[in-house]
Amino acid sequence: MWQIIWNGNTSHVEEHGLTVEDVEHVLANPEAETISRTSGLPCCFGHTPEGVYIIVVYEQVDRWTIYPVTAYEVDEPMRRS
Repeated sequence: MWQIIWNGNTSHVEEHGLTVEDVEHVLANPEAETISRTSGLPCCFGHTPEGVYIIVVYEQVDRWTIYPVTAYEVDEPMRRS
């Protein structure tokens, strides 16, 4: 499990109507992972406990520690049938 650093970076999450718990839930249960096209940082996608689909952009400090940079709601990808 990740160690998550929350040193003053909660404002970027709260600006988008999300909570620390939302971000931690998606980090623990990612549905997809990739690299952010705009920042080049790692990111993951998933649903909050309330069902909102979000992206979490983070910095990987070391093997077990991450620093969430921002998180916000995004459109859910189209599912193939």
